[in-house]
Amino acid sequence: MAPKKIVIDCDPGIDDALALALAHGSPALEIVGVTTVGGNVSLDRTTDNALRLREFLGFPEVPVTPGAAGAMLRGTIEAARVHGTGGLGGAVLPEATLPVAPGHASDYLIETLRADPGEITLVAIGPLTNIALAVLKEPRIVDWVREFAILGGTYTRGNRTPAAEFNIAADPEAAAIVFRAGWTVTQIGLDVSTTAQATGPVVERMRALGRLGADLLVPCATFYGMVTASDGPAIHDACALAYLADPTLIEFESAWVEVETAGRFTSGMTVVDFDLGDRVPNARVGTSIDVARFWELTLSAYERVNQGLGSGI
Repeated sequence: MAPKKIVIDCDPGIDDALALALAHGSPALEIVGVTTVGGNVSLDRTTDNALRLREFLGFPEVPVTPGAAGAMLRGTIEAARVHGTGGLGGAVLPEATLPVAPGHASDYLIETLRADPGEITLVAIGPLTNIALAVLKEPRIVDWVREFAILGGTYTRGNRTPAAEFNIAADPEAAAIVFRAGWTVTQIGLDVSTTAQATGPVVERMRALGRLGADLLVPCATFYGMVTASDGPAIHDACALAYLADPTLIEFESAWVEVETAGRFTSGMTVVDFDLGDRVPNARVGTSIDVARFWELTLSAYERVNQGLGSGI
């Protein structure tokens, strides 16, 4: 079976970096484009990190197109305290030698989806600003995309606030536009991703992966949480790419999702209603993940990337 063509909209970011490595190493996926958005750190840094990751991991032919620096209607929030000032935790990658692609991410998304309707899967693992801008400019992208998946939201408790997950809280208005756009959003949120933890045994397997483990995986995975034999930091964004590589990893339930934009304490909350009544669902919401299989898939992809470092895959 031919690999699934994907465009990754991201804000690297520790877990974005680990997600990109997974995507590149998975034989089930083909990265055809990367777009960047301000989020975990500033747009300049997320873009620079994406460029560094592209060359370090070995997909230099893939365009990296920068997009929105911040939210559509409100101030920018970042998470440098979680991801480090540079955004990649303890990882220090060589400077990129190849430039960004011209233009804006939203226009790149429109043109890429228009050129290959029904063939491109779009996955957003950062704030949804670029996606919302593309929808506003060209609503037909919802029909052109093969599938649209996000890492974002929660139907229980947030991590930016008690109500809101970071990617949605960073631009609630954009998220509201995206959920109302007329497609079915595959939502993989904190309810799933917080269980995909880099425990001690996982980190030891990363450590055995030569240059990839030493230069990227371990410095990222151990930066933003204590690692023990049974606990560790959640590798959120990688869950969305693992799902695209193997959709059987995650259980889903159909739902109607609205995004709170006006609440004093709840702005950015994904209000998930599993009781649909006569409504047609606008989302498939992840409820659980097979963690053991997730790590087998992910570490196998990382092994493939490590084998290709310096020679391409």
